Amino acid sequence: MQKFSTLSEPYSEYIQGRMNRKTLEGLIFQYLLDNFERYRLFRGDREKWIDFVSWLYPRLSRAIDYYKENGASFDAYISAIVQWSCKEYRTREAEHYATEFACWKARAEEMAVCSTEPEYSDDPEPKVLFPLLDIKPRHILILLLKSYYFVDDDMLNKVSASTGVSKEKLRKMIDTLHQLRSKREEKIHDLQERFHSQYYRCIAFEKRLSSTYEGTAKHEKLKSCLDRAHKRYGAIGKRLGGIRKDATNQQVAEILNIPRGTVDSALHSIREKWKQSPLAT
Repeated sequence: MQKFSTLSEPYSEYIQGRMNRKTLEGLIFQYLLDNFERYRLFRGDREKWIDFVSWLYPRLSRAIDYYKENGASFDAYISAIVQWSCKEYRTREAEHYATEFACWKARAEEMAVCSTEPEYSDDPEPKVLFPLLDIKPRHILILLLKSYYFVDDDMLNKVSASTGVSKEKLRKMIDTLHQLRSKREEKIHDLQERFHSQYYRCIAFEKRLSSTYEGTAKHEKLKSCLDRAHKRYGAIGKRLGGIRKDATNQQVAEILNIPRGTVDSALHSIREKWKQSPLAT
């Protein structure tokens, strides 16, 4: 590719029809990369300069159409665009870092809250469930399958001890329910991802808003964005809270190969016993 001392030279050839548009754009891009020292930006960090020029390239393409010869050369015109754009690039980069920091900080705090150490019991045997309710083993099994979505390994151990059903068999039942409800679980997972994403979006807007001055246009714009983000966060949370995560009575009946009415009756019986139990007070 031909070398030029200024960008005005290739632009002149382009205007005279001796160079096509694509070639001119390529020359401008290469010229900026090769003359990094001339612009004295990013404190001598060439990698950042390359990232900046790559980000700037689409604007340089449009800048060719906007240039008018009114006393300033094309070379000076491009230099001015580089300087102005660099300020915007740095502002965006700073906002990106602030957003990223706020999100990682929020994520770290959330993980610290959620990752509490498990409690260990001196009793090596799993405890029997519902000792005060006198619930039949089959009813315990129905409750387990009904709330399959929240079951963990410790719960399986306890249910196995209370019902006499092996842990492996219980796990197969749970896996079958996951398969039956895969579409619903996918919807729940999608809502949870959107809920968490919106939470971090609110955190990011709050961080950016805190660095602006009240009364400025930027402050008002960010405040409006934060208000909308909070409303959307609440709406998604409401949808997530309203979606049922438990298995249907019909699905539980299919897993146990019993009539649907048997499941309905068992759950009604459990509710009545719970109401009369001292645990309910």
